[in-house]
Amino acid sequence: MTIAAAEIKSCCASAYASPAARFLLGDRLHPGGAALTSVLAEALAVGPGKLVVDVASGSGASALQLARETGCDVIGVDLSPESVEAATLAAADQGVRVRFVVGDAEALPLADASVDGVLCECALCIFPDKAAAAREIARVLRSGARVALSDMTAERERLPAELTSLAAWVACVADARPLPEIANLLSDAGLHVERVEAQDEMLAALLDRVAARLSVARMTGSMSVAGAVDQGEQLVVAARAALDDGALGYGIVVARKP
Repeated sequence: MTIAAAEIKSCCASAYASPAARFLLGDRLHPGGAALTSVLAEALAVGPGKLVVDVASGSGASALQLARETGCDVIGVDLSPESVEAATLAAADQGVRVRFVVGDAEALPLADASVDGVLCECALCIFPDKAAAAREIARVLRSGARVALSDMTAERERLPAELTSLAAWVACVADARPLPEIANLLSDAGLHVERVEAQDEMLAALLDRVAARLSVARMTGSMSVAGAVDQGEQLVVAARAALDDGALGYGIVVARKP
């Protein structure tokens, strides 16, 4: 199935800024939640006086957490103006040194060698041009700085048809790549890969949580779009089966710019 890059970007930006996404996933739109964000923040090895960019920052929760835990300055970049606006308001309420800008991960609005770290959580899987995004991450990193990335992983040729649709792409499944391929994307961009870890249990926990919230939505009618609950439940069932079969998973990669 061929889907235009512009359509993918628009659908993903709109979906993750929607109330339905917040209902199903909370303010953390990725497996592992705040605990995994802390792990990635520690891997970046940054502190006060350093600048980190959160690529595909969404609601801003991880960027704000990163600033609080490390004391560094953070720039959040997201394609959705609605998400950037909401995150900016959250930063103002919390009084942390974080700013948010609208931008594309495949063409980051940052200068060469301008940041001391890159955080990217569960987003590479939805970027149409993953190699371009990896090159952009490498471009903006200063020498010796790291990217800490978490993402969906998949053996795409083993995924069932329901996990290759546009809806499945938006759900971070249809174009996910095997964990070694993700590491290779960063390596090919000129980064030295230091850490590669599977974290499939985090995806299992997220799927269980989403299934429970879909059940609540079915009982209460809190997701008003016709067929949304049915489609969501079908995706969760298919994703859980693919996870159990080893075709779907979750992992982290940490890499450093020489």
